[in-house]
Amino acid sequence: MSKFLPVPNRKMKSMRPIALLIFCTLSIHSFAQQATSVTDRMNNKTLKKEMLTRSLLKDIPFRNVGPTIMSGRVTDLAVDPKDPSHFYVAYASGGFWETKNGGVSYEPLFDDQMVMSIGDIAVNWKTKTIYVGTGENNSSRSSYSGVGIFKSTNNGKTWSHLGLADTQHIGRIILHPTNDQIVWVAAVGHLYSDNEERGIYKSNNGGRTWAKTLFVDNKTGAIDLVVDPANPNVLYASMWQRDRKAWNFDGSGIGSGIYKSTDGGQHWEEIGGGNSGFPDTAGTGRIGLAIYPSNPKILYAILDNQDRRPEEQEAPLAEGLTKDQIKAMDKDTFLALDDSLLNDYLKDNGFPKKYDFAEVKRVVKSGEAKPAEVATYFDDANAQLFNTPVIGMELYRSDDAGATWKKTHADFIDGMFYSYGYYFGEVRVSAANVNHVYALGVPIIKTEDGGKTWENIEGDNQHGDHQALWVDPSGSGHLISGNDGGVNISYDDGKTWVKSHPHAVGQFYDINFDMAEPYNIYGGLQDNGVWWGPSNYEFSTGWQMSGKYPWQMLMWGDGMQTEVDTRDNNTVYTGYQFGHYYRIDKTTGDEKKITPMHDLGEKPYRWNWEAPIHLSRHNQDVVYMGSNRLHKSTNQGDDFGKPTKDLTKGEKDGNVSYGTLTTIAESPMKEGLIYIGTDDGIVQVSQDGGDTWTIIDPNLTKDYWVSSIAPSKFKEGRVYLTLNGYRNDDFSPLVYVSENYGRLWRDIGTSLPKESVNVIAEDPVKEEVLYVGTDHGAYASIDRGNTFMSLAGGLPNVAVHDLAVHPRENELIVGTHGRSVYVADVKAIQSLTELGKKEALKILSVEDMSFSDGWGDYQYGSQWYGYNEPSCEVVIYSASAGKGQFKILDGERTMFVTSMDLTAGLNFFAYDLARSGDAAEDGTPPAKNGKVYLEAGEYTIQFNVDGKIANGKLVVKE
Repeated sequence: MSKFLPVPNRKMKSMRPIALLIFCTLSIHSFAQQATSVTDRMNNKTLKKEMLTRSLLKDIPFRNVGPTIMSGRVTDLAVDPKDPSHFYVAYASGGFWETKNGGVSYEPLFDDQMVMSIGDIAVNWKTKTIYVGTGENNSSRSSYSGVGIFKSTNNGKTWSHLGLADTQHIGRIILHPTNDQIVWVAAVGHLYSDNEERGIYKSNNGGRTWAKTLFVDNKTGAIDLVVDPANPNVLYASMWQRDRKAWNFDGSGIGSGIYKSTDGGQHWEEIGGGNSGFPDTAGTGRIGLAIYPSNPKILYAILDNQDRRPEEQEAPLAEGLTKDQIKAMDKDTFLALDDSLLNDYLKDNGFPKKYDFAEVKRVVKSGEAKPAEVATYFDDANAQLFNTPVIGMELYRSDDAGATWKKTHADFIDGMFYSYGYYFGEVRVSAANVNHVYALGVPIIKTEDGGKTWENIEGDNQHGDHQALWVDPSGSGHLISGNDGGVNISYDDGKTWVKSHPHAVGQFYDINFDMAEPYNIYGGLQDNGVWWGPSNYEFSTGWQMSGKYPWQMLMWGDGMQTEVDTRDNNTVYTGYQFGHYYRIDKTTGDEKKITPMHDLGEKPYRWNWEAPIHLSRHNQDVVYMGSNRLHKSTNQGDDFGKPTKDLTKGEKDGNVSYGTLTTIAESPMKEGLIYIGTDDGIVQVSQDGGDTWTIIDPNLTKDYWVSSIAPSKFKEGRVYLTLNGYRNDDFSPLVYVSENYGRLWRDIGTSLPKESVNVIAEDPVKEEVLYVGTDHGAYASIDRGNTFMSLAGGLPNVAVHDLAVHPRENELIVGTHGRSVYVADVKAIQSLTELGKKEALKILSVEDMSFSDGWGDYQYGSQWYGYNEPSCEVVIYSASAGKGQFKILDGERTMFVTSMDLTAGLNFFAYDLARSGDAAEDGTPPAKNGKVYLEAGEYTIQFNVDGKIANGKLVVKE
């Protein structure tokens, strides 16, 4: 979540009106909206394994180019009680990691599993058994669903699936303190739909089977669970009623409450509400629990109270106008306002310059706008996050094992939860002092008097939005915090913090590039702003010496889409959530807000969380932005003409901005051929720059989220489309192509696993090559979508949110939501389209090398830094798997020979240019590393596989 508030914008200029044309077109697809069964989702594991085995592309190497420094959202921590330098970290979408050196370095342990989204983890430190509950528990816009519980008995080397697959999101896992066969799970359940697979589950056999022991209703799941360490028959659970839709989120309800079991979780009784002192209203939201281990009758409960605050008495007008005062005025009272008082209000609130006191009074007097519309002029979805007057965070304490509860504080605790307390709900009590309590919200705060007073302990190098905290039970002051910016460590109870960010777990929404040399990569990240950095970045901590990290931030907030003017590679268009976009000069840092604003009296524009922006490739002065309308600027966003009509199905009653554009795409072949997609299932095309529109096949799109549109670079009428049905529990791979501007569609996603699709991209060189990103990986096709193959060479099963192919370097840039950015050279994929079945064995590419007499010598002239060793990448295609021989020949003389196993498809072999056999023993003195290297010249590379021979040329330049 962002702490950014809305910023006013400039007036829009006029534009020609549009005519809206609706045609119901024919589609070659029998589409029925239905939820994907849990069986089909679990079958993905087998399907993906088979796809990987068959894939000709599985060995294409992907390199991670960062960034690491901003990290990503942590959901849980598990710390070794005997050695706190050893701990595990679970991420919302970045997987499961282990550190054995206090966070200096980490290793991933869950990369080859079905999902990378984790809600909770639990470790039996005695038996070294790890439990992972998949599916984030925070109910965020970018929370991915899981498939239940996994278990490892060998520190993550192998995992077994324990069931509960249709819970989708796990709130907590609790292990019995003395019986390693007893496990309890708090299951939150589906995020976007009602389901019965939620509540408290218990296993008596280490997770082989489960019994559901607490169920409230199909909207109420279990979010937290604690056990009495002295008497494991006593457990406390917090139940949470929430109902998220794309257009509305109710994060509270009468189903929420605290429950207690005294028989090991077999039976439960609600202990909140009534005369207990703990709230039981429609505003009762997410609840977090903490039990004091030295006296388990003492519990703390942190509550997201979504009930509204009582209205405050307004200050006199003479002290300055307020929004609420104007909102309550009638026309005559407003027109009688003192001019200077009104003018001060307009200036203080950043109204466009055209709206001085005289113009505003004229608009109200004429009836074009009401006073309330003046008050709410800047109200948008972002402002509502912070301005909705909820009670917010509350802390309650029980000293009698939950029988009664008392609120620990008299005043409101502001600035912790706002209206999005569903994102938080964690509380910790120190085992050494019952009055030392830590509450996690936007900041992390601490009390030393049992909740009466609080202090902020969020460090200056610590990200906000806190999700996890380990408190040293000895009371040493050693804390480990997990937040939206990764892991922080303190040894003085929060006075100072160290940031632990050596691994790439950034959550990108968007990816883009420029045409510099080397080119730069741009992208917006979940709650970590917009960043850009070099495409040739390699991870190193050396930047800490220079003081300059290679990646740089452009702005804060929840970073969204980026567009780069490649004429100067310096002008960037980007912004944060709900359409707050800017034109930024990278060199000077100057920025100009460009978001179009409505006129007073008009309905405010509706902006998606990831509002789309598009820079025309035909004229980069032309900028398109999408609210519920399409906005066009012809002067780099300085002003926008009159927008189109509403291009969505219209506003829908709810508290989430909906009925908005999600994607804008202009044909690279024809200026003014524009496609738009929306979050409510509308795709429209305009062939005249936005003057007239045709709705494309509503029977195909239903009300599904349009995740991407990609007009072809090779045929004007060809366009690719992806839909995302996750919010409807439909995980089908919805990928389509049309050859006639959307009149007729063909389903090309049939060979993909049942994973929601986020993006499709067309290769810039070969029209047969397509790339697709899903919630669990990346795939490529070399036959225009008839079949897809896995891309897995170092790429984990992480959510791929965006893809781009650099047209000059022929590199695929993969923007993941959980593991930052990967890059792969795709020239070999482009070559495959020409091979087909013509050749069974072929060397596709060999790097030219430049000779150096320093090969094999010490780096930096010292034996302590290793050797300078060259590496030449050889790419070979083999139609079938087999054992082969690799040779380097100088005429008839063999300079190097080795055997190797080739897989069917693309193979990548790194050759260090060393000689072998007799060629290494011909009297040429070896280098310091003992190797004899090839001299400058031209050599033949030869592969021999099952009698098939392929030759290539290796050039070692002078």
